Amino acid sequence: MRLRAGQRLRRNSDFRAVRELGRRMDCGAFQLTWRIRSADESAKSVRVGVVASRASVGNAVHRNRAKRRLRELYRRHQHLVPPGVDLVLTARGVLLRLEFAEAAQRFVHACGRLPATPPKNA
Repeated sequence: MRLRAGQRLRRNSDFRAVRELGRRMDCGAFQLTWRIRSADESAKSVRVGVVASRASVGNAVHRNRAKRRLRELYRRHQHLVPPGVDLVLTARGVLLRLEFAEAAQRFVHACGRLPATPPKNA
């Protein structure tokens, strides 16, 4: 299943906004960075971006495999992410050595720590 255009972060400015204005959660095998979109932005759906760098993950085969795993984690558990949130999932090399079930457990735990409702001033 592919992520539709409205479900993905596509522009560099979107990634930058999540990284600069968002909050980070270290999940060991990956880093989850999230930001609640403001009321003037379309806050109905969740948007996700996946990053895997050569320095942290390795060659192109490993980077693509890490990104596929992160997208699949999100796809299976997207119902746990509250609406109006932008997520950036950053892969680390450990992700490819973990069992998928362990990575999924870490993602579910991280989603449980996300705020359920946006703050009033957002």
